[in-house]
This record gives sequence, structure tokens and C-alpha cells, in this order.
Amino acid sequence: MAAHAKHHDYHLVNPSPWPFVGSMSALVMALGAVFWMHEMPVGHWLFPIGLLGILATFAGWWGDVIKEAHQGHHTPVVQLHLRYGMLLFIASEVMFFVAWFWAYFAFALFPDGYQAITDVTGAEWPPKDIAVFDPFVLPLLNTLILLLSGTTVTWAHHALLEDNREGLKQGLWLTVALGALFTCVQAYEYSHAAFKFSGHIYGATFFMATGFHGFHVLVGTIFLIVCLVRAYKGHFKPEQHFGFEAAAWYWHFVDVVWLFLFIAIYIWGSDFGAAAQDYFAPHHVAAGAEAH
Repeated sequence: MAAHAKHHDYHLVNPSPWPFVGSMSALVMALGAVFWMHEMPVGHWLFPIGLLGILATFAGWWGDVIKEAHQGHHTPVVQLHLRYGMLLFIASEVMFFVAWFWAYFAFALFPDGYQAITDVTGAEWPPKDIAVFDPFVLPLLNTLILLLSGTTVTWAHHALLEDNREGLKQGLWLTVALGALFTCVQAYEYSHAAFKFSGHIYGATFFMATGFHGFHVLVGTIFLIVCLVRAYKGHFKPEQHFGFEAAAWYWHFVDVVWLFLFIAIYIWGSDFGAAAQDYFAPHHVAAGAEAH
């Protein structure tokens, strides 16, 4: 019997430098960001050093996970636990967006709730001095782009399950292109915004919610590009492709969040939404009752 024979379905990872390198890089990047925001010159070089360390950690650590998969360490039990980890990660991302939605609705639903809010909203939402986006132009275009990208990544997944390599590559190429197009449209939209992040609560809540989502689209696009490279290298198999599956889950999460943003911030929070709120306001309802 071999001295190191394994009698279980789990994988005990080898000692790795990446947890230490990643944590130290995160500390350096955070300190650099703080110094940078306080206009201290040291922040200008601490922040990029920390960022490079984090990117190196991503590449090295995930590269090790890919090697473990090719070495046969990802048994069905290990794959199940990887799925649990991805689901918990997405759940933590949901909580980020809950915070941004909470901030937005705190002001949108109660613009005259108390004096501090009234002072920054003018007792109405959207505030009078804010020219909001037309939800049925660029935001609607981006909604269609993301919904289409959800179908192409699903096409790629089904092609992989059927061991159709060309279909996998084509679906991934289309999804990456649509993700990049979404980012370009959002950048164009931001460049034509009539308000800024600073100076008003509407701009702050709008850019935090939509910008944080835009960052997730960028991360998801990079995630899919990595999967595309791996597809060309023949890494994925119909029975074992968690890396691609995780990317697809993440992309669908990004799609769903955008639908909530489009409905809540662009439509309900626009002039169109304000008109609908006014129509259903108590004085309109009372007037309608008197008419009958």
C-alpha cells in the first residue's frame, strides 16, 4: 500500500503562497487608496503595486486550481463544493447591490421623510434640478444587449454539454462581444449625463448602483474571455467544466441585476415613473372617486 494513498473524495491542497500574497497586496492597495484620496504622493505608487499583486494572485491561484482539475483532483464531491462556493460568492454580491438599492429607495420613496433628506432631494424624486435619462433609448438598448448575451452564453453551455466545440467558441465570442458593447454604450451614456457623481444625492445613488453593475459586467467579460482561451486549449469536457459553469452563473446574475436596475432606476425613477406616481397619488384617487 502506498504511503500516501487517499481513501476519501476530498482534495487537500498543497501549501500555497497566494493567500499571504493576496492579503498583503490587498492591504497595500487599501493603504494606497487612502493615501491617494488624501492627496499624499505615496498613494500614487502604493495603490498600483497592491493592484498588481492582487492581479498576480488571481492569475496564480486560479491557475493552480485549473492544474488541480487537470490532475484529476476535482472529484464529484470537490466539484459540488466548488459550486457551493460560487453560489455563496454570488449571494455576497447580491448583498452589495441590496445596499445600493436600499440607498436609492431610501431617498426615492421618502424624499420628504425628514429635514436632512428634504434638504438634498427638494422633497421630490427625481429632484427638480436633475435631467434624468430617457429609459427607452440607451438603457433599453443595453437591456436588449444583456438579454441577448444571456441567450448566447446559454447556447455556448448547451454546445459544451453536447461536445460541440465550435458552438462553444461561437457562443462565447458573441457573449464577449455583447459584454464589450454594453460597456461601450454605458460609457457613452455616462459621458452625456447631465449630472455628476458628486454634488447631489441623485448622482451619487445612480452612479453607485449602475457603475457598480458596470464593473461587474467588465469582470464578467474578462471571466468569459478566460473561458474562451481555455475553450481553444480544449480544457472543458461535457462532464467537467465548472470554470465555464461559474462564468455562466455570474453572467446570468449580472443580467438579472440589470433588469432590476432598468426597472427601478431608469423607468420608475425617471420622469415617466414620476408621472405614474403622481397619477396614483391620493389626490388623484380621491378626484376619481368624486367623479364617480
